[in-house]
Amino acid sequence: MNTRNQKILAIVPAFNECGNIGRTVSEIHRLSPGIDVLVINDGSSDDTPHEAMEAGAKVISLPFNLGIGAAVQTGFKYAKAHQYDIAVQIDGDGQHDPSFVEQLIDPICRREADMVVGSRFLEKNGYQSSFSRRIGINFFVHLINVLTGANITDPTSGFRAYGKKLINLFSEYYPYDFPEPEAIVVTQQAGGKIVELPVVMRAREAGSSSIRYFKTLYYMMKVTLAILLHMIRQRPQI
Repeated sequence: MNTRNQKILAIVPAFNECGNIGRTVSEIHRLSPGIDVLVINDGSSDDTPHEAMEAGAKVISLPFNLGIGAAVQTGFKYAKAHQYDIAVQIDGDGQHDPSFVEQLIDPICRREADMVVGSRFLEKNGYQSSFSRRIGINFFVHLINVLTGANITDPTSGFRAYGKKLINLFSEYYPYDFPEPEAIVVTQQAGGKIVELPVVMRAREAGSSSIRYFKTLYYMMKVTLAILLHMIRQRPQI
């Protein structure tokens, strides 16, 4: 795939990912050398920003922990300000395999999609997530399909690529907390085309997920309410 005429940014939100972030940045640079890497340090109390810079990433440090939505939106604002054509969202915890980045970018380069979601469930290879999280995933699969007709198998996946229209949209509005399912609805309602591709995800090697067992019900209720509120608001267009 020829991406030489595309300006591409990897947005890597990170909160206390020391031990993971340097390896993630290095992998992105090694596997996709033409892609710039921006780490959004979301108020980490460990050595995450220094480790990211040592690995060759640009780093923006937020003043305190603002959450995944604010961190990713910061990346979109940077991408818009610096006129990137494509943004790739990839977690800093090592679970997203950067060897799939080029595949996620390809449909956008071909103008076949505005958003490409990396799904661990299309081919069911690799790490399939925890039992409690799979409950939430299955719930959102059915909810989003009923509300929008979008046949998305992995709506909570944060391994995604975005074209310029969505960079512009999400730099102005991006869901704040647990944003991935709502971002799919926003894209669908705005007239964007979403494509899913199979990826293999890995279990994290250090740290722990921010979504644990006791948060699953809260996560489902909060995101469902946000999606329903979005459905009745004025719809953005791209």
